Amino acid sequence: MTTTDAAVTALRRLSARLGRDRLLTQGAGGNTSLKQGDVLLVKASGTWLARAEEEPIFVPVRLSGVRARIGAGEADPVGPERLPGDSDRPLRPSIETTLHAILPHPVVLHVHSVNAIAWAVRADGEAEVAKRLEGLRWAWIPYVRPGLPLAEAVAQAVARAAPDVVLMANHGLVVGGADCDAAEALLTEVERRLGVSPRAAPPGDLAGLAERAKGTPFRPCGDPEAHGIATDPASLAHATGGTLYPDHLIFLGSGAVALRPGESVAAAARRAATGDGQPPAMLLVPGAGVLVREDLSAGGEAMVSCLADVLRRVPPDAPLVYLSPAQEAELLGWDAEKYRRSLGDSVANRNETER
Repeated sequence: MTTTDAAVTALRRLSARLGRDRLLTQGAGGNTSLKQGDVLLVKASGTWLARAEEEPIFVPVRLSGVRARIGAGEADPVGPERLPGDSDRPLRPSIETTLHAILPHPVVLHVHSVNAIAWAVRADGEAEVAKRLEGLRWAWIPYVRPGLPLAEAVAQAVARAAPDVVLMANHGLVVGGADCDAAEALLTEVERRLGVSPRAAPPGDLAGLAERAKGTPFRPCGDPEAHGIATDPASLAHATGGTLYPDHLIFLGSGAVALRPGESVAAAARRAATGDGQPPAMLLVPGAGVLVREDLSAGGEAMVSCLADVLRRVPPDAPLVYLSPAQEAELLGWDAEKYRRSLGDSVANRNETER
């Protein structure tokens, strides 16, 4: 399989389009794949879909081998089946490669759709989605850790109903199609059905935030829309309730911390410091906006924007489901996520210097 192949070229073009749409993909999130014969070409872990036409971000693996190892219950069904690719970088197949292998469709798109996540974090999400996806072949997967546990849950859904659309609680959306055009058309239809108009939020007080941040390792978030997390009371309440989905945890840490009345930024940073003494990735200043750590990568800042986009699509009175402490610990202790974060940050920082 080469990059001159028409189907691979189509995958790269589609992947880049998806990666440039912040309502579908944020930073190094999301992944796409193509099956041709016994080869599964899948996005590499930690790379950015937005750069699919500029960089060799895909890794080939032997499809039958991956499926056989999944069936045998092997801990790493992907690594031993990697094939030579067209990159001189030591790329690893996506942590969701097993998910792509399990689904039978030639083209699979896994996106962190803001609209889908706005439903996927709700306690009543499955029932509400069912009304909107009537007539499509779809499945709802209760939250399980990404990677092999998720692939096993999807395999059960495939055996029951052969879905073309998969909604994963507290995670995202997967669609499959016969080719890139079919998969994109289905994704567009699902997005239309799940679309939610965002609430308006008061603008951030950038001057006030900058003043508060003086002498601290924080700065105002660069995305004007992100400040809605703290200026919209409903978003603020939901954000401080806990962690809603894996990428927030991996790139921003657990939940979100808001300044208490009369509390300084420095005091809030000390209160919310991580186990190794590092300041949190972001701080919410109620009524004013969002401060992010000065060294937060472009990938991390994209996750702040994603949180704002999601929360403004969640009704103030919607019942939400947050990741449990045990689920957070499982993700943070997973070597695959540690690798993805390190590579995602390095790619993000390179993108910052290239802009």
